[in-house]
Amino acid sequence: MKKRIFSWLGGEFIELSGEARPTTSIEEETVSLFQSFEQELKAHGLSLENTVRTRLWGRDREARNLGTATRSKILTGSAKAASSSYVSTKRFDSDARIAVDLLAMRPSRADAERRPVEFQPPRNYLCYLRQDSYVFLSGYTSATGTLETQVPEVIKAVTAGLMVAGSVWDKLVKMSLFLHGSQKLETLRELLKRGPTLPANCQLEFGFVDGYAGDKSLLEVEATALASG
Repeated sequence: MKKRIFSWLGGEFIELSGEARPTTSIEEETVSLFQSFEQELKAHGLSLENTVRTRLWGRDREARNLGTATRSKILTGSAKAASSSYVSTKRFDSDARIAVDLLAMRPSRADAERRPVEFQPPRNYLCYLRQDSYVFLSGYTSATGTLETQVPEVIKAVTAGLMVAGSVWDKLVKMSLFLHGSQKLETLRELLKRGPTLPANCQLEFGFVDGYAGDKSLLEVEATALASG
């Protein structure tokens, strides 16, 4: 397991990343990995209820789907967090079928706001999480046409999601963009330039994957922003 502790925009975060130990089932791998995360967080006075974002990786689509379903059973109630999930064979250095990146945040005070908000109707992942002055959106995708048509649709969805969560595009502080391996990063960069101008302090993170929840998606975007008020 990899661990990173860092401060960012006034908040303290713990980032954990690990591959599950291969077992008899994908569900068991997922449960075991989250148990390991729970123990690591406890060593720092935190728990899974302090999770603000999870990114699940499956070796194949079956692993991704089963891992995602199991994650939704582990992170329930106030522990629900912004989430995404991908198919990626290159993510793995072992024989595991599940890997997870987890981001936890230490509350600024005992009564700090934590508000997980569902889609309507609910899905097996959150619409967004409000934690302190931060807004964490789950991953957004599109299944329409080519990358040229999907990028503006996803950006439009992120913008709308931020507004619903009490933020705006100008409050973006990080965007993580996961592109399908069949597409070119240079094309994505050019398409982003055609959209709304990113805030000067917004971090961009790019990665490549083999697949998403839908067969037609070519891009998934995770966004983090500061609340407007």
